[in-house]
Amino acid sequence: MTTRRSLPPLATLRAFEAAGRRLSFRGAADELGVTPTAISHQIRLLEQTLGLRLFHRETRRVRLTPEGTVLLPVLRDGFDAFADAIDRIRGRRAAGILTLSAPTAFVAKWLVPRLAGFRAAHPGCDLRLHASDSLIDFARDGVDVAVRYGPGPYPGLDARRLAVDRVAPARSPRLAVRSRSDLARHPLLHFEWPHLDDATPTWPAWLRTAGIADVDGGAGIRFSDEGHVIQAAIAGQGIALLSVVLAADDLASGALVQPFGPVLDAHPYWVVHPHHPAREGDVGKLVDWLSSAAL
Repeated sequence: MTTRRSLPPLATLRAFEAAGRRLSFRGAADELGVTPTAISHQIRLLEQTLGLRLFHRETRRVRLTPEGTVLLPVLRDGFDAFADAIDRIRGRRAAGILTLSAPTAFVAKWLVPRLAGFRAAHPGCDLRLHASDSLIDFARDGVDVAVRYGPGPYPGLDARRLAVDRVAPARSPRLAVRSRSDLARHPLLHFEWPHLDDATPTWPAWLRTAGIADVDGGAGIRFSDEGHVIQAAIAGQGIALLSVVLAADDLASGALVQPFGPVLDAHPYWVVHPHHPAREGDVGKLVDWLSSAAL
């Protein structure tokens, strides 16, 4: 006898699971590649189908209702199980390949120079790097582990803090910049942050902290890729406000120097992943290696 399952549309369940895990309609929209309005529409459709409210909608935030709290872990575990099964039939898990997603500049400036260390520690574990500055969907994008930059937390994911980033002015040793008074004579190099908040380390924020009022913090050259900002600074194109984590190797080699402070605290880097029962050992090896390499 065939069992007929009476379920709401899959799109509504995916929207609810992403929004419930992040407690954010906007975060769910970024993850699923749709608009916040579309997420809101799908969740209202699900609530109408079930005859239940799943979220308390408040100013600038949402909270799960008791019914939503019951439904979320069931859907989250179900989608994780779907992803594991699909990975197995694709042969990706059988092949032992781990996919690690990280911001583009983090891959280029931090991960790639250290990959030999991972290969030496785990020669039987093949690694695929997925460079992206957009939030990924672990199941849709076939990603096992991700590095994220931000304040956290990351609901529904196992998260471990890798390093708290700091930013400071940096320049090529060929550039004659020795004191703060030299800032006005050279271009400022800017990274165009995709999301701005009070802790975003921009030139205007640094100038306010330094008490400098006679330098235009908005002038200079702008880049959409943080790695390109570092390369422009190395080439002597101007003075950059750089991540100490991303520029660590260039500072150590002397390709870049920090002429003065202050140094600003920024957000941490995190390594995050969903629960992978079938890959717990491989994922644990990668997470442990990332943590040790970040020390």
